[in-house]
Amino acid sequence: MISHLGVNQISASYVSKVAQELDEKVHEFIERPIDSHIPFLFVDASYFKVRDGVRYVSKALFVVAGVRADGYREIFSFSIADAEHELTWEGIFSDLKERGLSKVDLITSDGHKGIRAAAETMFPGSSWQMCHVHFIRAVLRKVPRKYHKEIAETLKECLSDSHRLLEFAVQLDERGFSRAADTIHRFQHGLMNYRSFPPEFWKKIRTTNLLERVNKELKRRSRKIGAFPNDASLLRLSGSILIDINEEWITGNRYLSVKNEMISLDTAAAYFTAI
Repeated sequence: MISHLGVNQISASYVSKVAQELDEKVHEFIERPIDSHIPFLFVDASYFKVRDGVRYVSKALFVVAGVRADGYREIFSFSIADAEHELTWEGIFSDLKERGLSKVDLITSDGHKGIRAAAETMFPGSSWQMCHVHFIRAVLRKVPRKYHKEIAETLKECLSDSHRLLEFAVQLDERGFSRAADTIHRFQHGLMNYRSFPPEFWKKIRTTNLLERVNKELKRRSRKIGAFPNDASLLRLSGSILIDINEEWITGNRYLSVKNEMISLDTAAAYFTAI
């Protein structure tokens, strides 16, 4: 492919120089200042194969994105770790606070205990939202596959009414699906927090779909690589991709607006508080 461009050979020094420039760009991006108030944060992790000595292991790439007070999306952080632990997420959130973030209204994620505990510790006063897609998947994992369609449809109908959801949990328990019922009870307090914000926001803040699309793009563009030779190469490639996505976000359309008016989330929050 390179020969088609008239280049027959690339020196090791040139490759090293390009890698260094990319590393500097990535580190500059993840160390930049952040607004003090980010109303909505979305956090998730995707996994990649990375060489560790003579073996290959699966490592997590943690990504934190959010919606600013002006309604635009932004990617704030990405980092690599061996697994999702509470201390790992505390470190990520601590880094965000050191860069200027002091207030978050809603943090949306899957049901990983480490994320939930770290969010409560690092951002007291914020609410945690269990991603509805991940919630349905978590319940379905506890029932036989032949019931998946039926139960998934009922769950979707109940997710706007906590009373109906708990009634359905009782029904599942009576049918012998006690583990599914326990899953509903375990996450019940994190399923409706999105409803304290303007209805126009609900569809976009009750799931981590914003990051699901990002993770799919990371997977798609790294598929040909297969496995990364080290952490630095994974961070370098993923960082370049995320920086490009972030540029599209902050120069594109607003992600959230109220009644099709371009007003800030602060204004919307004040409006709903006054009602």
